[in-house]
Amino acid sequence: QVQLVESGGGLVQAGGSLRLSCAASGSIVDINAMGWYRQAPGKQRELVARFISGGSTYYADSVKGRFTISRDSAKNTMYLQMNSLKPEDTAVYYCARFRPTGVQWGQGTQVTVSS
Repeated sequence: QVQLVESGGGLVQAGGSLRLSCAASGSIVDINAMGWYRQAPGKQRELVARFISGGSTYYADSVKGRFTISRDSAKNTMYLQMNSLKPEDTAVYYCARFRPTGVQWGQGTQVTVSS
């Protein structure tokens, strides 16, 4: 049973930075089949960034140039470096593992950006 555990959320002022981590434990995980979503109050969960086949990455337009997704395969850990944070980045951020049977979610970590 694979578990996804996020960490690194918190309160930061606009313009600041945070780095989120997602540690996958359990069976061997294809770290490339993972990504980050977020959900702001009253809004749908949205894809922020993910790895795609061939080692490429995808970013939502709203975070391009500010967020960077990375991974440490040896540690089965994925990261999301978030720079130049804006109040509209405030949300619960979820680690996601993409499986043929559906998406597995982490518990989420709150990111709050104050203006």
